[in-house]
Amino acid sequence: MKNTIKYSDALSIPKASAICYSGFRKGQSPGDKYPSYAQVKEDLILVEKHWTYIRLYSCDAHSKTVLEVIKNENFPLKVMLGAYIIAEENNKNCPWGGGVYRAATLKKNKEKNKAEIKRLIAFANAFPDIIFSLSVGNEACVDWTDHMVPVSSVIDYVKEVKINAKQPVTFCENYVPWLNKLTPLVNEVDFISIHTYPVWEYKTIEEALEYTKKNFNDVAKKYPKKLIVITEAGWTTKSNGIGIPKDNVGQIYQKIYYQELSRWCNENEILTFFFEAFDEPWKGSEDPNEPEKHWGLFFENRSPKRALSELTYKAVE
Repeated sequence: MKNTIKYSDALSIPKASAICYSGFRKGQSPGDKYPSYAQVKEDLILVEKHWTYIRLYSCDAHSKTVLEVIKNENFPLKVMLGAYIIAEENNKNCPWGGGVYRAATLKKNKEKNKAEIKRLIAFANAFPDIIFSLSVGNEACVDWTDHMVPVSSVIDYVKEVKINAKQPVTFCENYVPWLNKLTPLVNEVDFISIHTYPVWEYKTIEEALEYTKKNFNDVAKKYPKKLIVITEAGWTTKSNGIGIPKDNVGQIYQKIYYQELSRWCNENEILTFFFEAFDEPWKGSEDPNEPEKHWGLFFENRSPKRALSELTYKAVE
């Protein structure tokens, strides 16, 4: 299925390449120690050589630094800024057991989420020439999440942001909830944002692109009049065998998926944020082969993996 709605028209932005960006290095993590101005600048010098659009996940000190670096250093980058909302209801289906909280915690979380949404609006209005779209949350409705938020709350957040900011508004989520649970949200968002990870669903590299196409096309068929953006798709380069078979990952596989996905999205004008720019050592367990740590197209030391070191063209041109 062709993507009949061009994102360049719907979002009023030029056709270009996109990447998810989180700059936390070894010894840094959200809510604790954040990358410095100089470190973010170093990252964005690398990023702007390959991509035009970056996705940020929360309205924290890191995002503030990123926006300030882009503005002060005149980087030719535009941002999809997200609010990171946390659990407002329990989810006993979370496979790692992290989805159950006390009632008092859930109540406090609701207030924190309201504050995060207000920060999203404030950033949007402070950097209107850099931020081109806004997301009110990330993977907060899928059945395995540890930070479950009711669809009704997401709708309320979308409405609030649309009243108080001028940028298009979305919600970033795995493709599955968009096919059923999130149907009430579709009319409220300006565009749909989906995540697709064939490697998490035990697909081989030979099956990967066709599976991604199916994920996209299933949502596109259900909502033919709505712009659909892929806000996460990627391939990890290491695994400890938990959730992702060890023999299904590696730099060669990442390179193949990155290049095949980039070509398909370019041909069909599908805005796709590849996940992720840099490896994130703070994520997941203490196991050094934890797959969550190794999605970057750059290693944590900022040297490129094979997908970039052997790349002869920009991801989307």
